Amino acid sequence: MENSSTLRRAVLIVGLLNLAYFGVEFAVALAIGSVSLFADSIDFLEDASVNFLIVAALGWSLQARGRVGMALAIILLVPGLATLWTAWDKFQTPMPPAPIPLSLAGIGALVVNLGCAFLLARHRHSSGSLTRAAFLSARNDAYANVAIVAAGLATAYTLSAWPDLIVGLGIAIMNADAAREVWAAAREEHRAAAS
Repeated sequence: MENSSTLRRAVLIVGLLNLAYFGVEFAVALAIGSVSLFADSIDFLEDASVNFLIVAALGWSLQARGRVGMALAIILLVPGLATLWTAWDKFQTPMPPAPIPLSLAGIGALVVNLGCAFLLARHRHSSGSLTRAAFLSARNDAYANVAIVAAGLATAYTLSAWPDLIVGLGIAIMNADAAREVWAAAREEHRAAAS
């Protein structure tokens, strides 16, 4: 069995990193009017919340962890809904974000998320849906950050709002898929504990 204090420490560090970068990315998103950075910053806040909840729930029973996993699956949908709202607003006035701050913020987010995924990779199969949720969030966010950097480059080339909008909507879809995976794992845990 994995050392639970090592797992707890890793998840706590990941939560703190996510909370810190939420502030950075949210400020940049507001300053340049970026849908993709807004979506990713909200995702950082959601990831911080998920990781802090995981730290609290690690010592709970399998059934209780299954319930928390189902709640986390629902929480994973929140950034997607916030992104859809922001994207709808951006469709009304499609102004492209500043490409250099967009790409730089995306690179910073990529560094943070790769570090988080690395910290969680060895724990992704322990504690069921909880650590799976944390690992999938960090992994998916790293993919999203590569797309944000690409959107910044495409925006610099095209001077269009579309690359940013497309990436923002892609992040929303990826979060919905992660929510589905975590829900399935949590339901399985809950059923196993009940039988």
